[in-house]
Amino acid sequence: MNGGEIIGLIGMLLLVSSWLPQTIETVKKKHCPLNMKFIIIYVVAATLLTIYSHIIGDRIFFTLNFLSALQSAINLAVKLLYP
Repeated sequence: MNGGEIIGLIGMLLLVSSWLPQTIETVKKKHCPLNMKFIIIYVVAATLLTIYSHIIGDRIFFTLNFLSALQSAINLAVKLLYP
């Protein structure tokens, strides 16, 4: 792993971990305080970036976007299921 990959990995871990407290709180309380439009745009954008990063073969970018899409999709599901 080169220096650029290490920086990318650290960035990925920080970004993904920033969603973790919100996702845990959302699941526990069964309430998502985030704006619906924001969540929908975020899920779509992260999903598209996941596909793109798979196409270009960037593992760190793929993992970041996959986990971001997953966590935001969990928030979206809770928002839709428990209005």
